[in-house]
Formats: sequence, structure tokens, C-alpha cells
Amino acid sequence: MPLTRAFAGRGCDAGGMELDPRGQRFAATLTSVVLVVVLATGWGWLALGQAAVFAVTAADPRRGPYAYVFRALLLPRLGPPAEREPAPPVRFAQLVGFGFLAVASVGYLTGLTAVGVVFAAFGLLAAFLNAAFSLCLGCEAYLAVKRLSGARSA
Repeated sequence: MPLTRAFAGRGCDAGGMELDPRGQRFAATLTSVVLVVVLATGWGWLALGQAAVFAVTAADPRRGPYAYVFRALLLPRLGPPAEREPAPPVRFAQLVGFGFLAVASVGYLTGLTAVGVVFAAFGLLAAFLNAAFSLCLGCEAYLAVKRLSGARSA
């Protein structure tokens, strides 16, 4: 379910920034490819590079390298999006992805390969679900936290 509908009536402040969901799915597709390579090769430096991409996009999803590629190559051919999604859940999801890939890269680079594999596989699962089905696990977690924190403060 696109986040635009998920946020309807939930009182979530999007902070004014809204994103093209197609760009998020494109980024998730590229992330999936990177993580398949990481899992197939055990390249901890590539996992660290993906963690860096997540760190940049956690600050601003529009500034990540995949966003630039999307805007330069695909957006002109696709045209404007039919709907947009708020940025805070996406930023939270990128922060979660950073955490997973930071642990994965540390695992690979320190010889704890099993840790690297497990955390990279979790990252791949989340990225693939977003790319293939537009299901952003981090975004859903963000919404759940907002609902729980709203229920406790009421």
C-alpha cells in the first residue's frame, strides 16, 4: 500500500518533503542487486558502501546516488508521479537499512562472516519486498511506532 494512503487521517507530519514512490522502488531494486553481490561474494567493502548510501539517504532521500540516477535516466521518460509519499517513513527505513548494513559490513570485514551474511540477508529481504511489491518494512515500522506513541500519549 503506498504510504500516501497509509498516512491519510493519521496526523503524521511529512515535514513538507514528499517523494516519488517510483524512485524509492528503483533505489530498492539497485540495493537488492548490490546485496545479492555482497551475499554472493562476501565483499564487506561493498556492504560498507551500501551502508554509506543508506546514511546519505537517511538524511535526505533525494540526495542519494540512486535518486540522482533515477531523476537523470528514468524520470524524464516516466513523467510526473500520480501520487507522492511523505519522506519521514522513508528516512526512517533508510536509517534502519544503514544499521543493518553497518553490522553486515563489520561482520564481513572482521571475519565474522555469519553475522555479515545474516544482516545482509535481512537487508536484501527488506529491499526486495520494497522493489517487487512496494512493501517498505521500515516505513511500516515507522507507522507502527507513530501509532503506538500516539496511543500512549492519548
